[in-house]
Amino acid sequence: MAPVPVLLKKGAGAVRADPRIKGKVEAALEQAGIEADVELVGGSKFENRCRAVVERGDRLMIVGGGDGTVSQAASALIGTKTRLGILPLGTLNHFARDLRIPEDLDEAVRLIASGTERRVDVAEMNDRNFINNSAIGLYPLMLIDRDLQRDRLGRSKQLAMVLASLRTLARFRHERLMLTVNDQKEQIDTPLLFVGNNDYRIDIGCAGRRERLDRGELCVMVMRKNTRAGLIAASVRALFNRSRADDMVRIDGVERLRVDSRRSQLAVSFDGEVVSAASPLDYKIRKRALRVTAP
Repeated sequence: MAPVPVLLKKGAGAVRADPRIKGKVEAALEQAGIEADVELVGGSKFENRCRAVVERGDRLMIVGGGDGTVSQAASALIGTKTRLGILPLGTLNHFARDLRIPEDLDEAVRLIASGTERRVDVAEMNDRNFINNSAIGLYPLMLIDRDLQRDRLGRSKQLAMVLASLRTLARFRHERLMLTVNDQKEQIDTPLLFVGNNDYRIDIGCAGRRERLDRGELCVMVMRKNTRAGLIAASVRALFNRSRADDMVRIDGVERLRVDSRRSQLAVSFDGEVVSAASPLDYKIRKRALRVTAP
């Protein structure tokens, strides 16, 4: 049997921080009885390398990195017979966390060795796949500001995000959007439209977590506060678990969502990355399209 391909993304948090990570991964795989070929792959080549593994017909591919890494791998594996094994080695590992994949390297490798398979949903917008969430409005603007600070000034991700949040609030604006939810239309004015792959919790104890990734629905939430003061008040209430029903309105039972805007291009975030996308935006859920090793 050919060695299992293991692709570690060079820019991922733990991979970048630990020069010995390749050897540690090789040792953990050997201990678990997995014969593997471990590669360090640059960001620009990562998705193409994943597609090459799929085209070769491998039944298992292991990737090491965070949500961005896993999202790239998932885009190559959707609808194929190749199963994805995840080593949570990134700065953010929300997808792995929601799948209950252990953060400990040895435990994650033992889970992969068990061969346990689940099929989970993936979301899509205009043929672009994402595993966690997408947003329109203030959040993408914060990410753009954060990344500019990191590139130009070398600030840490955390500090850059705090400053970006404050500056984005100072430049507060809302978007006028026409939503078509399944087949129902509604015009909204909102500073933030959130679209998640399955249902996200917003209660303070488990905010940002998902109980399931196979319900076959998009999580659509609309921020109804159209002033800076209203948005700040809503954010403070959420912090203390005192949110009102009209702070963030959840739209249930969504399998398809179209977002129209008077703008020809919208800044849209996908799993932490921001792109400029042409309106209209067509979101849909791809049910159980990804094979993954998870409990």
